[in-house]
Amino acid sequence: MAKGGYLLGYDVGSSSVKASVIDSDTGNLVASAISPDTELEILAPEPGWAEQHPETWWDHIKRATTLLRCSSGVDLRNVTAIGISYQMHGLVMVDKDRNPLAPSIIWCDSRAVEIGNRAFEALGQEYCLRHFLNSPGNFTASKLRWVKMKRPDIYKKIHKIMLPGDYIAMKLTGEITTTPTGLSEGIMWNFTEKGLAKSLLDYYELDKKLIPNVVPSFSVQGKVRTDAAADLGLKPGTPVAYRAGDQPNNAFSLNVLNPGEVAATAGTSGVIYGVDDRPLYDGKNRVNTFVHVNYDEGNPRYGILQCINGTGIFNRWIRSTLGSINDTTIKYETMNEWGQQAKPGCEGLVMLPYGNGAERTLENREVQASVHGLNFNIHDKTHIMRAVQEGIVFALRYGLDVMRSMKVAVATVRAGHANMFLSPLFSEVFATVCGVQVEMYNTDGSQGAARGAGVGAGIFADEKEAFSGLKTVKTIEPNKELIQTYDNAYGKWLSILSSQGINSSYVDMDKDSDNLEVQHQAANTTDIKE
Repeated sequence: MAKGGYLLGYDVGSSSVKASVIDSDTGNLVASAISPDTELEILAPEPGWAEQHPETWWDHIKRATTLLRCSSGVDLRNVTAIGISYQMHGLVMVDKDRNPLAPSIIWCDSRAVEIGNRAFEALGQEYCLRHFLNSPGNFTASKLRWVKMKRPDIYKKIHKIMLPGDYIAMKLTGEITTTPTGLSEGIMWNFTEKGLAKSLLDYYELDKKLIPNVVPSFSVQGKVRTDAAADLGLKPGTPVAYRAGDQPNNAFSLNVLNPGEVAATAGTSGVIYGVDDRPLYDGKNRVNTFVHVNYDEGNPRYGILQCINGTGIFNRWIRSTLGSINDTTIKYETMNEWGQQAKPGCEGLVMLPYGNGAERTLENREVQASVHGLNFNIHDKTHIMRAVQEGIVFALRYGLDVMRSMKVAVATVRAGHANMFLSPLFSEVFATVCGVQVEMYNTDGSQGAARGAGVGAGIFADEKEAFSGLKTVKTIEPNKELIQTYDNAYGKWLSILSSQGINSSYVDMDKDSDNLEVQHQAANTTDIKE
């Protein structure tokens, strides 16, 4: 049945804001735009801090929408629903006039690590993992506790706290709300009691009135105000009908909704995200479990997520620092070509990519990035470019072994054909080292948000109809001839990680020939609970 009109999706990241329009009849992408054309700045007023101004996100929402409208000629007054994807775990604080009180403390900020660690011990590790599925860690609730402790002048003025996507929804609709998956990512949701994490908020002495009202991820969450519509060229009253953090949304954009389905992304951070119907958790809190976008009590769905902060940002740093010819910064395609010229394993050159804050897979430790085995007589730019990509994949493999030890099934991984997965080198190394088939699709976070809006507004009858335009771009298989080479290189990488004080002894190199010959399982499951 013809529906007519368009669906608009926004993806508000820490690097940029992307906007996409989907044709609701065909499910196909009509147009997209991104702002800015270089990465957004992340403010670091103190070591380990990471901040961005919420007004900056809104400014680039407007710029991306203008670019979208002007470059494509699409009449955005025909948009029938809007969806929002956003960088997870950030803290936005607004006063009674709905103005931000300070820059947002974003996902890779490390200032609240010790606050979360103390809460984990005080409330009891077993209690936290059973009720929250995570340590309070460096998540949103802990960041708010830091504000109360260190900036009481700001805390006293807070009317409501929000996640970055909640703030954008407020700017669009005037409504201040959040979602169950949002509360979950902030460690403000109690899975046992199926409600607010009152015990943690009480321990932190945080006012529960600061938490917004909760709306479903797929629902009409508000309607675009007249002033916002004028800024964006939209029709007033257009419903905002979907909202999710970037990683649950990335999984949704790839139609990863049910147990056994797995998504991956490799942007600023790198993530592998598996769906299960069991509330699994890792006793060492190296991976995290959150409410997935399609969760409901009768049909529970949980997203088990491992995140490596130092992924695309590491590749970008190498590019800006070393990747230039005649004072001109080279293209990523050139870096990939250089990397492909070096042998797998980089002749002993090893890199740890941990240079972007506390890493969850390393139990919230800041190990920092480092280079090992550099030989001036052997290594050149080709080895460096390849070692960066191999090091990122090894870090993802390390977290994947934790997920496998939790009995999360991982054989095929779906990824958008974007960011580092645009690199043939990265894609083959990922498939071979992780022992998975990689299916790449013609989608991204903003397209996923647009499809989610169609589901939330009732424009699509179900998720199956929402993904009618989703197509496979390519499939990458593990390179069987390189399995042993990469096993050896990964073993060396693990030994170097151990030398940095990280206990990696739980990893077992056993192969399962029935699973692409390289399905590795973690041997020690004593830290895994269900």
